[in-house]
Amino acid sequence: MRKVCEMIKKQVAPNFINLETAIKTYDRNALFCGAPAWRYVYHTIHSADKWFFNPFVYDEPEFHEAGMDNPDNPCSVIFSDSELLDYLERVKRKTFDYIDSLDDEMLDECPENCKYTRLELVLMQFRHISFHTGLLNGQTACLTEKFPVWVGADSLHRLNNGLFDA
Repeated sequence: MRKVCEMIKKQVAPNFINLETAIKTYDRNALFCGAPAWRYVYHTIHSADKWFFNPFVYDEPEFHEAGMDNPDNPCSVIFSDSELLDYLERVKRKTFDYIDSLDDEMLDECPENCKYTRLELVLMQFRHISFHTGLLNGQTACLTEKFPVWVGADSLHRLNNGLFDA
């Protein structure tokens, strides 16, 4: 049975869309606690790449520099928004493929060497992505006095009006 997996997939799509909208509207160089906003974008995408699946059995992407997933750590790499959006797209495809490989019973199981169930990992990433997307959107709203459009599974049509709420 895949009823719950399909519900999860339906809700994951807008979560990624909202993060994509945040990336398309934020000031990448604005500082959060001393780090540029783009570092928080990378942190969020990297976390989804790692924690949606199994953080204890994970290979870093080839472009990752040790510790750069923590915005407080200095790093020599600077990603463009285009590169961040490409990484987000890869993680989105990986996530949908993963969800498609699951059945509802598997959600209650822990992946290899992981202390969390698959459902716990999914819920952690819902919370994490939404938190950081809200943080980025709050910064954008303060700087532009416009709030990036926010969609849900049943309100994807809101994107037809552009990247900002009217």
